[in-house]
Amino acid sequence: MKDKIDILCVGEVLVDFIGHQIGVSINNTPDYHRYLGGSPANVAMNSARLGLNSLMISTVGDDGFGDYIFKRFSEVGVKTENIKKLKNKNTSIIFVSRSESTPDFIPYREADYCINEDQIPTEILSKSNIFHTTCFALSKKPAQSTILKKAEEAFDLGCKLSIDINYSKNLWESREEAFNVIKSYCSFNPLIKISEDDMLRLFEQELPHEQIFDFFHQEGVEIVCLTMGSRGVKLSERGNKIIEFPAIKIEKVIDTTGAGDAFWSGFLFAYIKEKPLQECLKVALQLAALKLQNVGRLPNNINILSELLS
Repeated sequence: MKDKIDILCVGEVLVDFIGHQIGVSINNTPDYHRYLGGSPANVAMNSARLGLNSLMISTVGDDGFGDYIFKRFSEVGVKTENIKKLKNKNTSIIFVSRSESTPDFIPYREADYCINEDQIPTEILSKSNIFHTTCFALSKKPAQSTILKKAEEAFDLGCKLSIDINYSKNLWESREEAFNVIKSYCSFNPLIKISEDDMLRLFEQELPHEQIFDFFHQEGVEIVCLTMGSRGVKLSERGNKIIEFPAIKIEKVIDTTGAGDAFWSGFLFAYIKEKPLQECLKVALQLAALKLQNVGRLPNNINILSELLS
C-alpha cells in the first residue's frame, strides 16, 4: 500500500523540563533542562530513528514550544501533518524530577488533550500497521472520546492497537472513569504495556502479577507486557506460559524518564518486523538500557538495532 504507516502515535506531545540534579524531588530542584516529551511522542521519535515510518497525531499551541516540537520531529522524520496548532491554548509542559526510580512530575496541560476526529481520517487508519496511545492521552476529553472512536475504527480496519497504561491519579476525574475507559480500549485487543508502579497506582494495592495479567486477559487482551524496573520484564500471552527476562545490567542509571517509552518502542519495532515475542522483549530491553544511560533522548546509535533485525 502506498505510504504505509508503520506506527500511528496518537496522544500527548509536550515539553518536558527535567531536573538537572539527580535524585532530587521537584520541590528541591533548582535547575531544569528542556526536552521533547510525551509518551506517544517519544515512541514516534524512537520509531522514526529505528527506520520506521511513524506519524504523530496531537495538538500543540501556536507558540515557541510548539515550534520547538515541530523542529524536533522534523530532525528525525516523524510525519507531523496531522498535528494541530491552536492559537487560544499554550503547548502543554511538564516538570519532571530526575530520578533513579519513577520520577515525580507536575503537568500543566492546555493544548495536548484537544485532539479531534478530523485529525485522524479513515485514510490514515486504513494504511496504519499499529495504532498506539496512552492512558495520559485518554484521561481528558475531547482526546478521550476521539481516541476511543478512532481506535474502534482502526480495529475494524485490521490495524493492531497498542497502549501504554501510564496511569496517574491526578490526571483523571476519577479512578472509576479510568477503569471504564481502559476496559473500553481493551475490548479492541491492544498490545498492552504496563509497569508495576502504574498498576500500584491503578489498583491502589500490590497484586500478584498473575492477577494483573488475568484482569487484562478477561477484558479481551491477548498480550500483556509488565515492566518491573531493574528486575526486568514479564510477558503474558493468553493461553501460554509467562515469558520472563531480567533487565540488562547497567553500572550507573543516569535518567529513568522515557525508559518505558524506549522499551515499548523496541518491542513494537520488533513486533512490526514480525519477530517472536522473546526477541521483541530482548530488543525492548536493549533500548531501555540505552535510555537509562542518557538524559532526555536516546543516543544516535539506536539504528544498530534496526540493522540487526533487517
